[in-house]
Amino acid sequence: MTGLPRYAAMLAAAGGLPRDDRHWAYEVKFDGIRALGYVEQTLRLYSRNGNEITPAWPEFAGIAPGTPPFVVDGEIVAIAPDGRISFEALAPRMHQRNPAMIRSLAAAVPATYLVFDLLHIGTRSLVDLPYEQRRGILEQLGLEGRCWRVPPRLRGPGADVLAESGRLGLEGIVCKRLDSPYLPGRRSPLWTKVKNVNAQEVVIVGWKPGNGRRSGGIGSLLLAVNDTSGQLRYVGNVGTGFSAATLDSLQASLSRLRTEKPTVAADVGEVVWVAPELVGEVSFTEWTGDGRLRHPSWRGLRPDKAPREVVREPTAGAR
Repeated sequence: MTGLPRYAAMLAAAGGLPRDDRHWAYEVKFDGIRALGYVEQTLRLYSRNGNEITPAWPEFAGIAPGTPPFVVDGEIVAIAPDGRISFEALAPRMHQRNPAMIRSLAAAVPATYLVFDLLHIGTRSLVDLPYEQRRGILEQLGLEGRCWRVPPRLRGPGADVLAESGRLGLEGIVCKRLDSPYLPGRRSPLWTKVKNVNAQEVVIVGWKPGNGRRSGGIGSLLLAVNDTSGQLRYVGNVGTGFSAATLDSLQASLSRLRTEKPTVAADVGEVVWVAPELVGEVSFTEWTGDGRLRHPSWRGLRPDKAPREVVREPTAGAR
């Protein structure tokens, strides 16, 4: 990549619905992998943490060439057989680089690149333009293909948009100020994410050995989030939501991170501690009074997230 400057992704802050719909647009919050696309003679895709992920998604190559070249922001999602967005379905492809395996996975679980913002076109950066103008220019590009498209921006009332997203089984919505610039690498309430379900990013800090069918392997994962001072705090264990293949893959990854020193302060009995390098996501019912996740269930690894970014987020009921 030569002519286009690199950008970091703007991040949404967790929060509640805006009070004044007139100044906001709404987009569906898709449960996928954030990806910035650099479209010149060929396409290059970069994850939120700056890693190139182009080889894993060959079906998006037809977005290029870009005349003039441009930079877009979007989300890669997988469509499950029942038609719903499935983050878990993306997991087998995240680190896959074998072309034959990628083609097989792409045929079994189609992926779509949902492009929601335009950061740069030709020689001009657009990040200082208001969201409404950037979206208008993006929609004029005609990015409509078999595996990519521009999802609609929705008008309020925000409460109605959120309710409809819940009825459709979607994770939630993102509320975007019409006059908001694009702030590379910053998390801002100018973009506010509002969820229908309680989901929490977590740092894996260890695992407890399993029993019965899981004997010799992982029984549950120990989880932590960063507190306001940036220190990891134990928030509980997750032992459900795993397939056998997922547990095998996690054990292979975590075995390389083993450490003798406890990663967090927690009275948890027999534990295999690991360096806090892997981020995952769980769904859960609520936070307990002592800061533990109640009834967490595993959703998958989040290789697009850095451990230092993982903090406790507001729950879906906290409006």
